[in-house]
Amino acid sequence: MNQGKKTWSDRFESALHPAIARFNASIGFDIELIEYDITGSIAHAKMLAHTGIISKEEGQQLITGLEQIRLEYQEGRFNPGIDAEDVHFAVERRLTQLMGDVGKKLHTARSRNDQVGTDIRLYLRDQIQGIRIQLREWQGVLLKQAETHVETLIPGYTHLQRAQPVSLAHHLLAYFQMAQRDWERLGEIYHRTNISPLGSGALAGTTFPIDRHYTAAELKFGGVYANSLDGVSDRDFAIEFLCAASLIMVHLSRFSEELILWGSQEFSFIKFQDSCSTGSSIMPQKKNPDIPELVRGKTGRVFGHLQALLTIMKGLPLAYNKDLQEDKEALFDGVKTIEACLEAMTILLREGIEFKTERLEAAVNEDFSNATDVADYLAAKGVPFREAYNLVGKVVKTSLAAGKLLKDLTLEEWQALHPQFEADIYAAIAPRQVVAARNSYGGTGFEQVRSAIKSAKEQLLG
Repeated sequence: MNQGKKTWSDRFESALHPAIARFNASIGFDIELIEYDITGSIAHAKMLAHTGIISKEEGQQLITGLEQIRLEYQEGRFNPGIDAEDVHFAVERRLTQLMGDVGKKLHTARSRNDQVGTDIRLYLRDQIQGIRIQLREWQGVLLKQAETHVETLIPGYTHLQRAQPVSLAHHLLAYFQMAQRDWERLGEIYHRTNISPLGSGALAGTTFPIDRHYTAAELKFGGVYANSLDGVSDRDFAIEFLCAASLIMVHLSRFSEELILWGSQEFSFIKFQDSCSTGSSIMPQKKNPDIPELVRGKTGRVFGHLQALLTIMKGLPLAYNKDLQEDKEALFDGVKTIEACLEAMTILLREGIEFKTERLEAAVNEDFSNATDVADYLAAKGVPFREAYNLVGKVVKTSLAAGKLLKDLTLEEWQALHPQFEADIYAAIAPRQVVAARNSYGGTGFEQVRSAIKSAKEQLLG
């Protein structure tokens, strides 16, 4: 055996090939877990002393050494390299350097399999809570804009064709509700993440008289895995998180697409502020919607992480497999991408765009999006709706041919189409009345929107 090379254990006669060592190592990214690893190890050390597996003095020595490593890392004095392979070995090796042989007792009744499972759950539950706070901030900005624009009208679309005018606040509150589901969904996932695998060992538990509920309580887990095989191999919680993250990105991307359209010269519904946009390298007149474009692009990145983790898990036999090392980069990057996108979009909506209310007012007065209200007008007077619908279709056709809007027709022209039309047709098809009249629960009527804003404020307090 080459004594100058580190072997994995005395089971091995030679060290890893340098290229294989680099390929095998995860220290380059799982260093992200170091403080969670230390926290989990402290709980494990306390349990070992609590159950008498090690002495109370040894337990305290381990805790002291682990806190010393935490401090060294925070101060930038502990920077393990590739020779440590992973964060777990790096911490244990440094602990042994600090505490001598007692440091070697930390790994009693524990495997790296349940150790990494614990670390990643501790990490993710913190990130979930942080993202939920960000979602509340995003909802708060949506709500503030909605309060400002209750009676600002904007064209509503289906199939990206002008459909019916709506309150801009109503439009914004749709995204508030999407974010509410995101917030609730992450809360549900938190509970399934907050379960301790510690004590599952490599796969079959341990012969030592451990107390898994003790460590779970120390780490504020809500429970423990009931099956050791499941405990070390489960990544459902990570997949669920990336599913929820993907939906958050779907919602941000949909809004981003609308902002991009609204900011174009063709729509001109909003103006991007200089603080949240850049220009062209050769076209001085341009102002680019960088933030929504980047959010739209990064959405595929998060989708990819979800697909990667699903693919990793789909063929894994029980219990732990090295493939699971690949869960971390997907999870870490998914978290960072979500956090960055939520922060950027919150800033953009709060201070980076201005709604061009005069242009919006003009937009809802230049189309046939009040056609449904003409049909409703006749239906309210006893004309069967389908008959009214067909009649209005003909009206729109002839008006287009004549270069007129419905509001431009004379009363005589209306009454020539159907005797039920009276002078009040003009008020009925005015855009503001069209919106105000849609007062069914959840509709765009101003009374409903104000009620929805009140409910949204209550949701933010929940």
